[in-house]
Amino acid sequence: MNLQNYKPLLNLLLLAGLAYILHKIVFYVLNINDEAFHYSLETLYLLFLGLSTIVFIVLLKVKERSFDNVGMSFLLSTSVKMIFCYLILRPLLQVSAQNNTIERKNFFVMFILFLAIETILTIRILNEKQ
Repeated sequence: MNLQNYKPLLNLLLLAGLAYILHKIVFYVLNINDEAFHYSLETLYLLFLGLSTIVFIVLLKVKERSFDNVGMSFLLSTSVKMIFCYLILRPLLQVSAQNNTIERKNFFVMFILFLAIETILTIRILNEKQ
């Protein structure tokens, strides 16, 4: 077992931890109360971190077997992740409230953040062949 192969997972964990700390600081500075949210920040970070970890485990397994299919595997796993996230988001979309608007924006920002992290780390994996 080569730990160098699992470096993207460590990077993902570090970036997610940093993002969580910054997110909590922003909520504190802007005085946003997340206790009334349907999903807490911790729940969402664990969810997105878990889904991103699954994506990277799949990508690393595909990389071992067929490096040329890593890009397509990323697109497929991201699409499946997007469908799963939509199913989680549905309860937030059905309720209309002022606090719910902030929660929806929070959800989309976190989705985009983790998608950006996944994309950057996948690009690093794809650049290893060069």
